[in-house]
Amino acid sequence: MYVFEYEDDIIVVDCGSVFPKEDMLGVDLVIPDITYLMGKRDHIRGYLFTHGHEDHIGATPYILKQAPSHIYGTKLTMALVDLKLKEYRVEGIPMHVVQPRDTVQLGQFSCQFIHVSHSIAGACAIAITCPAGTVICSGDFKVDYTPIDGQITDLQTFAKYGEQGVLAFLCESTNVERSGYTMSELKVGETFENLFAQAGGRVIVAMFASNIHRMQMIIDNAIRYGRRVCFIGRSMVNVSRVAMSIGELRIPEGWLIDMDVLDDYPDNEVLVMTTGSQGEPMAGLTRMAYAEHRKLQIRQSDMVIISSTPIPGNEKFISRVINQLYRLGAQVIYSRMAEVHVSGHACQEEIKLLHALVRPKYFIPVHGEYRMMWQHAILAEAMGVPSQNIVIPELGQVIEMNQDVLALGEQVPVGGVLVDGLGVGDVGNVVLRDRKHLSQDGLLIVVLAIDRDEQKLVSGPDIVSRGFIYVKENEDIIDSTQELVRQILAKSSLEGDNWPELKNNIKDEVHRFIFDKIKRNPMILPIILDV
Repeated sequence: MYVFEYEDDIIVVDCGSVFPKEDMLGVDLVIPDITYLMGKRDHIRGYLFTHGHEDHIGATPYILKQAPSHIYGTKLTMALVDLKLKEYRVEGIPMHVVQPRDTVQLGQFSCQFIHVSHSIAGACAIAITCPAGTVICSGDFKVDYTPIDGQITDLQTFAKYGEQGVLAFLCESTNVERSGYTMSELKVGETFENLFAQAGGRVIVAMFASNIHRMQMIIDNAIRYGRRVCFIGRSMVNVSRVAMSIGELRIPEGWLIDMDVLDDYPDNEVLVMTTGSQGEPMAGLTRMAYAEHRKLQIRQSDMVIISSTPIPGNEKFISRVINQLYRLGAQVIYSRMAEVHVSGHACQEEIKLLHALVRPKYFIPVHGEYRMMWQHAILAEAMGVPSQNIVIPELGQVIEMNQDVLALGEQVPVGGVLVDGLGVGDVGNVVLRDRKHLSQDGLLIVVLAIDRDEQKLVSGPDIVSRGFIYVKENEDIIDSTQELVRQILAKSSLEGDNWPELKNNIKDEVHRFIFDKIKRNPMILPIILDV
């Protein structure tokens, strides 16, 4: 998420979410902290979206609910944002569909959308012009000379801005470590055609639902070989339905079937497209692999194609799914075996091409790990940008610029806001620490019933273990813990005002006893019932 500000006008480019890290137990999503924007809501003139991937639109329902404004993007991007807003019941957001090369005037900002190739339809860079100069955000891109839709990256418009003079270039850094060029999507089409020619049973393809161009290419090949198409997985069904409704995905009448009638067709006439290319626990492919899917079981005659590469951190999940598919006897094809996936991001030579066309005064590498942005800074310097005109940004770092100076300004509040179910921001470090504690060491509950008036123990102490020890095999520890609590009670006042202190004493003493006894550190939770 990028915030551009000139005098009293603010525009926002993209509004994404990311997967939670491994230590964010139970968290569904991480979205940007918009504390800074909330203080300037009245100055937001609009949100502009480069494309419809989750890391660019995933936070829209949460952010637009708090800081609403007009939103702008291409047809598929706006359709996917609209789907999210409806799902979360966010209403009243003015939505504007633009075409590549359209210009939108927002306050003193003039914003032109520039078509780029990527792994989703409708991807654009955005040129933002104000009295201080022009800043170009590349968005996610690659330079594919044979794209599926026939529309190559609009190099002419990039060159036009380069001739006029570009103040700053914000360019993505995802594949900057890779030399050469990114392979064309057309190569994936050739691979799929060969695989369909070989397949004797069902073909099951797991991929990102947002990659509509690849989806179209796979479906066209399937129909050529007489296969009906079935979508499985919530996002696959939703995105394909939206793409068909706006004409971005075309399936001839009679070729799309429901999963309820899959068994009515011979195996060699079926293509299943499903979610789960990252080994996500609840996704379609994972449930099929572990025989947990209610409609589809893997057969030995199936060919399963995983058309993606693992996102960093997901390698173990997808590896387990592949192993399980092999155990079931399926033929599994993935990126290490065949060219069933190409990146949607530019490699070094394509990035150099854009730098050569844009010729910016200042350069700010974005969209990548810090090491990638560092490498991108080195590349930009080699392309002629002076080192003093390059800034590797930190989250929340204000960068101030005009034709005369590039400077670092204040640091604004930023960070990740954690989304867990319907709760937004109510899970913080303390809750995560408790969850980690529970997941590693378990829970020991000490339950007491005390008569407040009589100041005496009515029942207990009862000991409940969850994820700590198996009680039936460790009765001596349970008995010893109960005896320890009785001793604490005998030394303590049972007056109601003293109960908080009593709970702390029980927690500390039991913790010390358990650790001395078996060197474990469960969470101790004393509960006092007032009877």
